[in-house]
Amino acid sequence: MGTKGMTYSLPSREIIADSIETVMGAQFYDGLVTIPGCDKNMPGCVMGMIRINRPSIMVYGGTIASGRSCKGETLDIVSTFEAYGKYITGKMDDEARKDIVRHACPGAGACGGMYTANTMACSVEALGLSLPYSSSAPATSPEKREECKRIAPAMRALLERDLKPLDILTKKSFENAIVLVNAL
Repeated sequence: MGTKGMTYSLPSREIIADSIETVMGAQFYDGLVTIPGCDKNMPGCVMGMIRINRPSIMVYGGTIASGRSCKGETLDIVSTFEAYGKYITGKMDDEARKDIVRHACPGAGACGGMYTANTMACSVEALGLSLPYSSSAPATSPEKREECKRIAPAMRALLERDLKPLDILTKKSFENAIVLVNAL
């Protein structure tokens, strides 16, 4: 988004994958649960899962919930983009813009739009590397908490069956993910 920090986006994916591979290999871990929350770290986690090819599951941190303006209007990250456009064209004053910015993203979670993080989470779910219905639960929702409770039994089942990412990632699973992304 125009900052120097964004130059670390692609290298961070490799560093995350390398770190997972290094720790899993050095410590002889039997399995892996990853908890990414953004488009910057999710691919790194999935790459690491595939490289080590040990029973693994991803828990997406979840999307951010919608916010509310002082007027009670539903807001999200897109609202902030639109507000900025209105502000620079003189269609909105700065105080109204700030109200939207302050209230659009009220808590934890990845960008609340169908951008890379949420699309990637849906793709990973379609590939079979996360629990069913896990990509749609907001970060702070009761559904996300319930998902987290289901991870331990799911991980145990993967370990007992010695089911690894390369057993799950088939041509059919990739076709499934491609169809899903195109539908989104």
